Amino acid sequence: MAGIKEIRTRIDSVQQTLKITNAMYLISSSKLRKARQQFNAVQPFFQKVTETISDILHHSPAMEHVYFDKRPHVSEHTVGYIVITGDKGLAGAYNHNVLRLTEERLAQTPRPMLFLIGQVGRSYFSERGVPVDGEFMYTAQDPTFSRAEEISDTFIQLFRQGKLDEVYVVYTDMVTPMRLEPKVQKLLPLDMDAFSWTPRPEEEAGYRQMVTYVPNEHQVLSHIVPGYVTGVLFGALVDSFCAEQNARMMAMDASSSNARDMLKELSLRYNRARQAAITQEITEIVGGAQQQMEAQPSHPRKASVRTVRFLADGSRA
Repeated sequence: MAGIKEIRTRIDSVQQTLKITNAMYLISSSKLRKARQQFNAVQPFFQKVTETISDILHHSPAMEHVYFDKRPHVSEHTVGYIVITGDKGLAGAYNHNVLRLTEERLAQTPRPMLFLIGQVGRSYFSERGVPVDGEFMYTAQDPTFSRAEEISDTFIQLFRQGKLDEVYVVYTDMVTPMRLEPKVQKLLPLDMDAFSWTPRPEEEAGYRQMVTYVPNEHQVLSHIVPGYVTGVLFGALVDSFCAEQNARMMAMDASSSNARDMLKELSLRYNRARQAAITQEITEIVGGAQQQMEAQPSHPRKASVRTVRFLADGSRA
């Protein structure tokens, strides 16, 4: 019976774990859908900003701007890496892949500066004694446009002040729900080749519209480029968050499947143990009854007495 109790306890434990994994799967699914909706809501704004930058660069190819400055005169560039990880585990290899890519980039960079978003990355590098130059708390689990704007403003100021010559963001790109890839994207300085320009429909028809930027193209770029950088960073935050939730959904789905398989095996073992226990009890009852019968004393059978009557004439009655 002790074996049956242990199996019953394990079954209860696995059932509780199954409830938790199912709940975590549903929560991650809800967060993923909410983040996607939030990003899609602001996507038209970022697309318009990108088109405006492309238009300015196309009509003013010789213009020089601080946000496009490659700084060739600097002998050793100081490169800043913004690393986006999760605040929690139970997400498969999501955190491990982006941390491994970060270590590779740090090893290849002569003068790196490390900035972390996410508790997992913070704990990882602190345990290995890697110096961290900046941390952004409570961002990985709540990517908002305002938070991305605060972070991008910080790096824009560091870039303009010359404390950082290049800025990259390391995050996880959710290519497909089944394919998550760690990725490095350059934030600053901007690359003119990255802004492809396509003519407006009216220009293809022969009508050319003159666009005037007030007060001038340089000032307009100074105003909208921070919004573009914010958009890129916000996209990386949302993409990482979605990738984390998707990875957690896959991990919880696999855990739930394993838990169901374990329940089937434990149920089979439990039924076998019960059958064995019942058979053992029946055997003990039968054996006990047989022993009790054998233990009773055997009494010799008395001979029956036959009475014979005789009549007066001597004949039997």
